[in-house]
Amino acid sequence: MTAGNALIPFLQKIHLFRGLDEEQLSFIAAHLREHDPYEAGETIVRQGEYGQDLFLVYEGQVELIHRRRGEERVLATLSSGDYFGEEAVLNQHPYGVTVRACTACRLFRFARNDFLALRKRVPHLQAHLEIAVASRKLARQVQFPWLPAGESIYFLARKHPIQLWKAILRPIFYVAVWLLLIALVYLFAPFGWLLIVGGLGVGAGLFWIWWNSLDWSNDYYLVTSRRVVWVEKVLGIYDSRQEAPLTTVLSVGVETSQWGRTLDFGDVIVRTFVGRIVFNEVRHPYEAAALIEEYWTRSREAARQADLETMQSAIRAKINPAPAVPAPQPPETSNVASAPSPLRPPRFLTNFLKMRFEEKDGVVTYRKHYIVLLLQTWKAALLFLISTLGALYFWLSPVGDGALGGLRYLSGILALVGVFWWGYEYVDWSNDRFQVTPDQIFDIDRKPFGREERKVAALDNILSTEYRRTNLLQVLFNYGHVYITVGGTQMVFENVANPSAVQQDIDQRRLARLERKRQAEAEAERERMASWIAAYHRLRQQAPEPPSSGSETGREG
Repeated sequence: MTAGNALIPFLQKIHLFRGLDEEQLSFIAAHLREHDPYEAGETIVRQGEYGQDLFLVYEGQVELIHRRRGEERVLATLSSGDYFGEEAVLNQHPYGVTVRACTACRLFRFARNDFLALRKRVPHLQAHLEIAVASRKLARQVQFPWLPAGESIYFLARKHPIQLWKAILRPIFYVAVWLLLIALVYLFAPFGWLLIVGGLGVGAGLFWIWWNSLDWSNDYYLVTSRRVVWVEKVLGIYDSRQEAPLTTVLSVGVETSQWGRTLDFGDVIVRTFVGRIVFNEVRHPYEAAALIEEYWTRSREAARQADLETMQSAIRAKINPAPAVPAPQPPETSNVASAPSPLRPPRFLTNFLKMRFEEKDGVVTYRKHYIVLLLQTWKAALLFLISTLGALYFWLSPVGDGALGGLRYLSGILALVGVFWWGYEYVDWSNDRFQVTPDQIFDIDRKPFGREERKVAALDNILSTEYRRTNLLQVLFNYGHVYITVGGTQMVFENVANPSAVQQDIDQRRLARLERKRQAEAEAERERMASWIAAYHRLRQQAPEPPSSGSETGREG
């Protein structure tokens, strides 16, 4: 069992209890009850069950699993300092998820009656829980395909509902005016065509309300276990995702107006190495900032703890090296001939319109979307089509060898020009390539029979990435630009297919590269420090022990 006062440092790290004084934290610690330890795989609470407790994860990890229409989805993995059961404590609702232990874990329970007593003394405690309730409820409703497995959502929000009302207030007034006009026309001058015009006006106003509501609902702000993300989408017009890893966060701040302080909304500003990501007009901005700051701090502490454990292992290996283990012998190769590979179509045909290539050594190559090819080649294709039809017409028509007959040859020549023109545009499209390697990114622009321009940047130097789809055509066919900030400049992967996936490819390789670099630097530093400590340990063992004071006195006597 953990003593009550010993839990205070643990509670101080949890954003839920941020701002509480020593007396209030002592009250919580005194009313926490430790649950029997859970082993990996055990179910702690089940979705749909009713409960009265808020659970705090003290040690180990648990996962939140949401079941819907027969399918299970892991929403998040919680570790020390996280909590669950907030809906049961706050609103007496059944648990919205099943919670299962990933590892052996220790949990503390905070009963609802104790929470209500604390809420009377600390009113802002409810705002912290409301953020968690709203985030997890929204996470159960919305899925983000670009989030990889193992990345947990800790915070998810939309703009404050007051912003929705501001957006639909004008169209509501617009609809009300049209309804009033329809009523006046119906009572005093019931002309059918005026009623039809009024009906169209009401329909346009309702569409305006629906559009603004959808626009409000499509903007999301996320904090995950790896990054801070702002997703912005305007249906059929614009689609963007701006993000930055948690490791690049410098500070978290809040800006509010008098109106915002009254209704409890404001801007949460996350400052990173490259700029700012602003969570515009979210509810409970100060509590949201505290939550972001907690997970930012936790990510740094986790990295430091991992480095410390690795350093300890390196020192133990230097002082007490393990016996050498002989390398396993490679298996004997068989002389049996391998089966012939099946016939495949020529590579040119399989890659004719391919927009993403995965090559050896982890290199991924992108070409522009085929819509860009169509936009580049439609004139040449139209020339070829018209010339070919004209040539067929003149060759099949009973025309003599006069001036009209010469149109046969002219049409044929123009058809050949169309073919060569189309081929030139295709090669030009095919030669514009963007590459992501394990170490670098490339923007290659090569003109047929002309110059080649190549831009290169190291993955280490990328500060942030963002993608945009800025028109209806890009949204319909899912292509757009990926903007990559490198130092004080910006590289752009233009008109690539599925830009969110391209951004994810870049970010995954960048994070993998940074992790390899960090591990290599940490390994070199650990090796150096471990060698020094091992040398010091050997010197201590070899040095003669100093004579005791008793033996010195004996010799003097």
